[in-house]
Amino acid sequence: MTATRLPATPSISRPLTPAPGLAEHRQNWLDQATRLAAQAADAAREGDIDKSARLILEGLDCERRAGGVGPQVLQLIKPRV
Repeated sequence: MTATRLPATPSISRPLTPAPGLAEHRQNWLDQATRLAAQAADAAREGDIDKSARLILEGLDCERRAGGVGPQVLQLIKPRV
């Protein structure tokens, strides 16, 4: 019987950092969310509640998108069955 040698797992010698473009992309989404929040506040002060509500929802969507920028790790830990 011959022993099979498994490949060594690579070691990570440096911390994982997002690509330079990802941080900028995330910041763009957050900046857009901030602008929408300011517009929503202005609309609410003017009494346009419907417009304010729409702007708040758009801002929340931008924040959600900012959180999703970058590599995604799915099913990293698989449950035992």
